Amino acid sequence: MKFFIINSFRSMVYIAYFAVIIVFALGTYVERREVNRVFYDLFGRRLTETGEGIVAIGVGLVVGYFIATLLAGLIVTLLDIRDDINDRLPDAHDD
Repeated sequence: MKFFIINSFRSMVYIAYFAVIIVFALGTYVERREVNRVFYDLFGRRLTETGEGIVAIGVGLVVGYFIATLLAGLIVTLLDIRDDINDRLPDAHDD
């Protein structure tokens, strides 16, 4: 049973990892006009309609990758701490 639970948490982390990346990519695509405005503020040039879509998806993928990595690391760390605590609980009752 423990094997199933550990692997189900692992699969949840993998699903959440890719879901966060996809959500950020789609979110920046929906807000591509804002990305084009930021691009204009940084470089002084406007993007074409195709270019703003490509840049928006690229930015969303990169930002989503970093956020997903942080979230997955946090989830795995918390699960590891919980697992360590559960492993030590029987030792506390043996005294």
